[in-house]
Amino acid sequence: MSHMTVEAAVSPLYARFSRRFRGIVIDWAIAMAVLFGAVMLAVSVENVHFSRVLGILVIAALLLYEPVLVSFTGGTLGHHLANLRVVDDRSGGNLSFLKACARVVLKGMLGWYSFLILAATRRNQAIHDLLTRSTVQIRDPAKARSGQYITERVELVAVGMPSPVRRAVVICGYWLLLFVSFLVVLAALAAAGLMSRNCVYGDICSGVDKILNLATSVALLVMMAVVVAQGWKGRLFGARRA
Repeated sequence: MSHMTVEAAVSPLYARFSRRFRGIVIDWAIAMAVLFGAVMLAVSVENVHFSRVLGILVIAALLLYEPVLVSFTGGTLGHHLANLRVVDDRSGGNLSFLKACARVVLKGMLGWYSFLILAATRRNQAIHDLLTRSTVQIRDPAKARSGQYITERVELVAVGMPSPVRRAVVICGYWLLLFVSFLVVLAALAAAGLMSRNCVYGDICSGVDKILNLATSVALLVMMAVVVAQGWKGRLFGARRA
């Protein structure tokens, strides 16, 4: 209770993106370690049949890793180590195996774009959370610090807030401006010789080009997320809170 308010202690604590990102990094590291270990084992054994069977088992384990652990324990190893739990909105318990599978598929299809709407939701939900009616919460509130979670954002439906449709339209308009700006930046980098034209216009990139492309893409995602957060809170020109 030393890091929490009384109000937070009696309300669900929804994980911030920074906490969820930590869990993702841990799970990614585990997956890489498993793949590296499997490759090293296959190379050392030098048996085609063994390598094929091992490859199938590793792929199956990685595909089932999140659905199995989320449905049976409430989270992956990354979730557990980050003090997080995936919760079914309807039951308040763990997700069913099928719903956990659907959640993984949606997350894989949408990638980082799924997290753009976090700040526009009342319970810090990504798109894959909303579609499967789940939330990611702090597992043990006693171990949580205030910067790791939010409580439900009731201000998003406060009096004087622009309608959801208006806020969504304004956010899309800002997104369009950001995307156009992104294309202009890429063209400027190519014109200045900092990025090859083959990369910008032909998707044939060198190592340096890929780094610059990744940096600009990450910057675009961050700015899109900021626009969502500010727009849904009624802080953007065109859809300000009264």
